[in-house]
Amino acid sequence: MQFELDEDRALLKNATRELLEKESALADSRAIMEEAPEGHAKDLHARLGELGYPGILLDEERGGMGPLAFVAVLHEMGRVAFPGPFLEVAVAARVLAGCEGPAAADWSARAAAGEALVVLATSEDPASADPAQPAATFESGRVRGTKTFVPTGAFADALLVSTTAGLVLVERPGAGWNAQPLTTIDHAQRFAEIAFDDPGELVAEGGRASALLADALRCGALGASATMLGLMERALELAIDYTMEREAFGAPLASFQALQHRAADMLLRTESSRSAVYRAGWALEAGAPDADTLISVAKAYAGPAARSVCGETIQFHGGVGFTWEYDPHIYLKRVKTLELFHGSTRYHTDIAYDSLT
Repeated sequence: MQFELDEDRALLKNATRELLEKESALADSRAIMEEAPEGHAKDLHARLGELGYPGILLDEERGGMGPLAFVAVLHEMGRVAFPGPFLEVAVAARVLAGCEGPAAADWSARAAAGEALVVLATSEDPASADPAQPAATFESGRVRGTKTFVPTGAFADALLVSTTAGLVLVERPGAGWNAQPLTTIDHAQRFAEIAFDDPGELVAEGGRASALLADALRCGALGASATMLGLMERALELAIDYTMEREAFGAPLASFQALQHRAADMLLRTESSRSAVYRAGWALEAGAPDADTLISVAKAYAGPAARSVCGETIQFHGGVGFTWEYDPHIYLKRVKTLELFHGSTRYHTDIAYDSLT
């Protein structure tokens, strides 16, 4: 099946690549992700908000463009290893739009416009970020419990917290969150463990809350898959460029058949991921009955594929491949993080397998 983006989405994809290569080239963003407390350029995220990017998953009447456009944008963000919580904010804006009450609508609009940093806080098990029933409670107007691996949680303006009662919107307390930073291998993410004993507003409960969380997982997995596609695509380019420049025994490394075979395998994994990711995006946008399965297939395949491609890129660079000064390790670390979140590889493999039995 031949698949191409329509004119509007292709234009968006090209414009996004041009913007990110100019404003967030990895050579420039490395210093920000390594040194800035938030791990990302706040001014650039605000500019993306002005352009409407964080609201891309909203309905068209609210300025959104749908899942396929979302895939195209995250694909390009993966190519530059774009730092920060764009994916999580876009998902939170969509979930909030489906919640009840003026507060949820207001925070959704602010997140979509890049005026507020809002993310979901759902994980409680430090050993796994896969979906599970929450233990956090909401009683007498207060959220109590602990959430872990909250992306940029310490810097969030508001959090959408999963509890036994449903989804609760918690605004940043005046004294700040009771947050403990979590150290991970990914330089561009700032995870935190947050202990709650804060006032909040119940914005979705029962079946509605469950449906919104399922949608968040669905969109998060799709966005993570698209990001990993961009990461492996660019990593493959780095590997090929290096073998074209580097010589051994008087000939470019790219002329050696053993490396050509490995590069062909890398290309196969990249192109197979491209097919799976864009097919999943199309299915979600079209409302296809097998959209959930296709998203799980994309996430389950893209994770190991990207890890393999990015790992091979390090090997292609030889002894310098894993050194701090070179870029390949950044791509591999981002992939290994994305593999574990928005449903791990094992989690989505089980879903894909169950759909066939």
